[in-house]
Amino acid sequence: MEKYGLNHLREMFMDFYAGKEHYKRKSFSLIPENDKSLLIINSGMAPLKPYFAGVEAPPAKRMVTCQKCVRTGDIENVGHTARHATFFEMMGSFSFGDYFKEESLVWGWEFVTQVLKMPEDKLWASIYEEDDEAFEIWKNMVGIPEERIVRLGKEDNFWEIGTGPCGPCSEVYFDRGEKYSCGSPDCRPGCECDRYVEFWNHVFTQFNRDEAGNYTKLANPNIDTGMGLERIACIMQGVDSIFEVDTIKYILDEAVRIAGVKYKNSMAKTDVSLRIITDHIRSVVFMIGDGIIPSNEGRGYVLRRLLRRAARHGRLLGIEENFLNELAEKVINASAGAYPELEDRQVYINKIIAVEEEKFSATLDQGDAIIAEYVEELKKTGETVLEGGKVFKLYDTFGFPLELTQEILEENGCCADIEGFNENMQRQKETARAARKTHLDEGWAENAMDHMFAGSTEFIGYDKTAGTATVIGIVGEGNKPLDEISEGDTALIVLDKTPFYAESGGQASDRGMMQSGNCSIEVAEANKLRGIVMHKSRVGKGILRVGDEVVCIVSAPNRNHTAKNHTATHLLHKALRMIVGDHVQQAGSSVTAGGLRFDFNHYAAVPKEGLVEIERIVNDEINSFSPVDTAEMPLKDAVESGAMSLFGEKYAGTVRVVSIGDFSKELCGGTHVSNTGQIGAFKITSESGVAAGVRRIEAITGMEILKQLNEKEELVKAASEKMKVLPALFLQRVSAVCDESRALRKELEEAKRQTAGDLASELISGATAVNGVKLIRKSFKGYGIGDLRSLSDDIKAKCCGAVLVLASENDGKATFLAAVTDDLLEKGYHAGNIVKQVAAAAGGSGGGKADMAQAGAKDPSKIGEALAVAEGLI
Repeated sequence: MEKYGLNHLREMFMDFYAGKEHYKRKSFSLIPENDKSLLIINSGMAPLKPYFAGVEAPPAKRMVTCQKCVRTGDIENVGHTARHATFFEMMGSFSFGDYFKEESLVWGWEFVTQVLKMPEDKLWASIYEEDDEAFEIWKNMVGIPEERIVRLGKEDNFWEIGTGPCGPCSEVYFDRGEKYSCGSPDCRPGCECDRYVEFWNHVFTQFNRDEAGNYTKLANPNIDTGMGLERIACIMQGVDSIFEVDTIKYILDEAVRIAGVKYKNSMAKTDVSLRIITDHIRSVVFMIGDGIIPSNEGRGYVLRRLLRRAARHGRLLGIEENFLNELAEKVINASAGAYPELEDRQVYINKIIAVEEEKFSATLDQGDAIIAEYVEELKKTGETVLEGGKVFKLYDTFGFPLELTQEILEENGCCADIEGFNENMQRQKETARAARKTHLDEGWAENAMDHMFAGSTEFIGYDKTAGTATVIGIVGEGNKPLDEISEGDTALIVLDKTPFYAESGGQASDRGMMQSGNCSIEVAEANKLRGIVMHKSRVGKGILRVGDEVVCIVSAPNRNHTAKNHTATHLLHKALRMIVGDHVQQAGSSVTAGGLRFDFNHYAAVPKEGLVEIERIVNDEINSFSPVDTAEMPLKDAVESGAMSLFGEKYAGTVRVVSIGDFSKELCGGTHVSNTGQIGAFKITSESGVAAGVRRIEAITGMEILKQLNEKEELVKAASEKMKVLPALFLQRVSAVCDESRALRKELEEAKRQTAGDLASELISGATAVNGVKLIRKSFKGYGIGDLRSLSDDIKAKCCGAVLVLASENDGKATFLAAVTDDLLEKGYHAGNIVKQVAAAAGGSGGGKADMAQAGAKDPSKIGEALAVAEGLI
């Protein structure tokens, strides 16, 4: 076999399928579009899911792609095996309801045997054990001997993920020879040894699986094939590892040069580090090139983890200086032919890598030393688990991703306390959230707090909404401690004790007033920083000085409404667990005077009837007038009593337990009503998804329900007056109007169809001859894109040798459609190119296929100028 390079193989594959009338689509970005189920594109078909699901129309019924992918699920194996990688390219041919098994398998065989010229006697095929159709194609149409067609079970050769589209698949294998065999007489595809390498999977999505496990045939079956570019390159180049493929070895060789070591001629750990660096820098370059930046969340965290893991393995090889950008240059050199955007963004890529590597390098040595000390301490005590606080310190102070710390610990026979790490992480998030509330918070007050105050502010507001306190500090903007503030000044006021509840645990802070003699101060909010409550305040009149005694008055309506919503949140939590399931846990909340928001972990939307039942349970508990009791007790006793802890809270030795009759018991530091009857009523306003596996319920209580009911009543009254009917007959009238509208639309469509034939003939007879081509141009008012398409089809059915450019003005915008009759396509006329330039004349853009394309523009006054452009183009 000829040893084709990786870049050549990619080009050969794309060109072959383009020759089979497949639309060549460049790789989608690694950032998924409108797909919250994925952080990063991890397979060839992932970006095409909307096409397979029928949510979006594909640009063509046949497509071919080579998709860049990042997958970190097996990251611990990268470097230790010959085939694992976080970055890879997946070549694929796709049919959306067009061709099916025969074409897929026959064309695939043609590519591997006639284009790649792989020896036929080395090729095997596996099929699903019940797929006789695929067997017949392989045996009778392709000509593979029966003994080289292997039937495998559902686990190996049937693709499905839960319910929905699914189907059998057929895989193509390459026989590497007996030296890779396990020696078993039954050795064949499906064997665990290394002799037979699967390199191409043809998936036939021909069924739909329902929740009962039944399979029904799809009306329009699809084809989804996938062939790993690096894997086929291994086979074609006769190498045993992806790290020996030409473009990847080019990068690895540079890592070898920088490190001053030898590959495959030294310690195994050296080889592992070289492979990890080589793989990870490929992922890093492509991720940054697609706009992902390092962070501590989401895909940014994946990037940071890969980059820092590569940097650390450089240190293990003895590389003292920052080196990743030298390797990034090699990645770009090797891949820019297929991905020119890497070259275009090289300066940006280098900048991001340099900043991140420098940031990590500054703390890497110190962090490594600290881990070494931790490991030594564990060994001395005979323990193997590093407690969560120390793991978090490595993450927060030294920038060590959790997985990197785990990896280093595992190298030393230890492990990390993940639960403890998560608790520390959540505590930091809650602190940061409160501190971000205003520029008067941490931004310019934290350092002042460190130097001015010790201890914590005593909270006296559980049982009262007023009290006296002493001003012990005033902090102005710019970290400036102040002795006094006067009328119009805004500052943070610190008291020795306060009845103002500081925002915490999802509950909004109190607001209200302070008074001292003739001085009045408005308190907008209260926030807590390391136990010190800061009152964001504005002086209305007079002068306030440090040492003054103030009377604090909490806004009772605001406090009461917030307390109602907080207690209702506890009732909602319990009702959710009763209806949805015991797995429900709070994943965040927001409690204000205006309403409540409750996030919880669940895999699907709560059905309408479930929400109705949850509402009923909560309102029943409200109408039971159950007492709401609070008690402080040791955490251990609280947990043993059955009290639930809430999301993200870090509890001290003594905790506050809120009990609602026999219905609910939770650990909570917030404010609550004393009896559920004070809530009045409870109404769910929405249920939605906010993240993968996280749902959100929003609700209101008490007078807010009456307020919204009155607003909706007024809305119905106003709408009824417009429709000239009584509110009781409003729905009936709306239904009648909708029926009338549908009938009118139907009449209009019928009228358009009746006149379309005459209009098509009229436009053909009025065509302009340009260089032997009939140019048909016409603008309309009120025509939709569907109308223009229908007219175009009528014209193309009645004549040949024509180029059509149609336009329509709708709602202050212009729509263009270009079409080319089939006989002109072979001469190079391309509707997509034509409509793009026509629309540009009206300040618009668009494009599409050669036979028909569409565009839009914002300036309909230039439709005439735009249509005139068409003649020049022809």
